[in-house]
Amino acid sequence: MSRVILFNKPYGVLPQFTDTGTAGSPRPTLSDFIDVPGVYPAGRLDMDSEGLMILTDDGRLQARISDPRYKLPKIYRVQVEGTVSDDALGQLRRGVQLKDGMTLPAEAERIADPQLWRRDPPIRVRQTVSDSWIELIIREGRNRQVRRMTAAVGHPTLRLVRHGVGDWTLDDLAPGSWREV
Repeated sequence: MSRVILFNKPYGVLPQFTDTGTAGSPRPTLSDFIDVPGVYPAGRLDMDSEGLMILTDDGRLQARISDPRYKLPKIYRVQVEGTVSDDALGQLRRGVQLKDGMTLPAEAERIADPQLWRRDPPIRVRQTVSDSWIELIIREGRNRQVRRMTAAVGHPTLRLVRHGVGDWTLDDLAPGSWREV
């Protein structure tokens, strides 16, 4: 039977088990939180993003989760600069032109502050620029796609939390915690 682990990746953690970067001080990795042999991440989540990562020992499941051709929905809670207009939401819903081509249409809605955990370090707050939250559901997984999409419609991302992948969600999983499903 396949093992499936849901992990709430904190901000600043590399989405891999080893740090192959610079020779300076080591950065936190998945191995600082998960000591389960034989499981590997199904997809990635940038170091400066937070939220749900799925790990499994099943190569086929791993491919199904991470391969864009299966169009598994990925749900993000995104804090952006400014007050998101109906026009910006419409652009996200139609698809956004990025340097590497047009994105697939996304589901995009304004949401109330989702009352998430505190982020360490906190986001940069500017006295003269408001911020707002959107929920964005995409079915592809280009490099830094959500950040590039929100920037393309005039609302740079301040905080990005992946809340769900397919039928799996964070629910009440605290940052740095994991559970097997």
